[in-house]
Amino acid sequence: MTMHDVLNRQRAAFMAELPVSLAVRKDRLNRAAAMIADNADAFCDALSEDFGHRSREQSMLTDIASSIAPIRHALKSVERWMRRDTRPVQFPLGLLGARAWVEYQPKGVVGVIAPWNFPVNLVMGPIAGIFAAGNRAMVKTSEFTPRTAALFEAVCGTYFAPDELAFFSGGAEVGKAFSELPFDHLIFTGATGIGRHILHAAADNLTPVTLELGGKSPVIVGKDADIAKATERVAIGKMLNAGQICLAPDYMLVPEAQEQAVVDGLKAAVSAMYPTLLANPDYTAIINDRHHQRLQDWVADARAKGATVETVNPAGEDFAGSNSRKMPLHIVRNATDDMIVMQEELFGPILPVRRYSGIDTAIAEVNRRDRPLGLYYFGPDADERRRVLDRTISGGVTLDDVVFHVSMEELPFGGIGPSGMGSYHGSDGFKTFSHAKAVFKQAKLDVAKLAGLKPPYGKATWTSIKRQMK
Repeated sequence: MTMHDVLNRQRAAFMAELPVSLAVRKDRLNRAAAMIADNADAFCDALSEDFGHRSREQSMLTDIASSIAPIRHALKSVERWMRRDTRPVQFPLGLLGARAWVEYQPKGVVGVIAPWNFPVNLVMGPIAGIFAAGNRAMVKTSEFTPRTAALFEAVCGTYFAPDELAFFSGGAEVGKAFSELPFDHLIFTGATGIGRHILHAAADNLTPVTLELGGKSPVIVGKDADIAKATERVAIGKMLNAGQICLAPDYMLVPEAQEQAVVDGLKAAVSAMYPTLLANPDYTAIINDRHHQRLQDWVADARAKGATVETVNPAGEDFAGSNSRKMPLHIVRNATDDMIVMQEELFGPILPVRRYSGIDTAIAEVNRRDRPLGLYYFGPDADERRRVLDRTISGGVTLDDVVFHVSMEELPFGGIGPSGMGSYHGSDGFKTFSHAKAVFKQAKLDVAKLAGLKPPYGKATWTSIKRQMK
């Protein structure tokens, strides 16, 4: 079947099924969790093959467990999410017996375009909200993770009929055709540049779109921050998946007097966690040769333009002489705006560290760039923290750590401006993939006459007008 055929089949089955019961939603969620849990080992193998090496434990944490957790959360919460939301009506309609409420109704068929960096989790996270809301789904997987994509296609039929969930793989042409389908909703996770094309394609069908993009997520180290704790937590977030995370710390802003301490703290933390890299099973490789070369070129660009680059290579390993795509952390000092590392989202183990003279200078540095997907602040000063929260705009914030806000199921995850549009996760995801249908039930009395809405207009009409204009 073509993608159009599958879409038509899913939509017909969806319309025939309405209303989608709680039992059906829970059954699909349970089957989705089973699809991942039953094939966890195979998914970990496929992920490692796709990356050239990927830590098995990391894959279990970030792609297997983190896929099942939102599904389990949805299973526990969906009955509550489905309840009608009673709303007040204007005086005196409520006294006369009128009632208003919102019903959350499934939209229909939702398209999911998934990226390569977490190619299981960023399929199944949206699926949790999509199925909880009573929809069906079609998924376009990334061509950069072909083994993972093939595994999804191989196992899906054991758990789902094609009119419930279907997977499609292929390159840019397949992705373009997929994004042009008249879905009832489309969610895309990936680069900002591609997101613009997705939005254009969806516009022709007036398809509502959720865009989960990226950007340069800053770390602000406050003047009284615990440097050892802050640098260890930044190092954990930066080195996870070798920095190939949309929420990875992209650059650090540190007080002038603490720059050296921050650099030393980063080196110590990385060296303790990864005393070796090339043969270390805990450290992940860069996804492909093109991205590996891109990162090397960006480091060379920074050096050529005057940056000091400090490579964190505790064992003194020969990366240039290896055929591995593993890459150590490169700390870039004296990074300037004309360097690519300060212009583009890095998506790899490169970390510029820039100095600031006061917190308002750091805030201004953030605000003159595109609004980021995440922002991270370290420090005990409540006033300084409040100023950062009030004076910056970002998709989300983690205080005294990095990335963690994305794992909170009842916090909306999404960007703003170039870092994204819309959000999902938990109840917010349920609402994203639902249509909030307004319902009003009129009172038995002749309200139109009482409110002066029924011609001929007269005293009652003017009484109603004056009441509404008070």
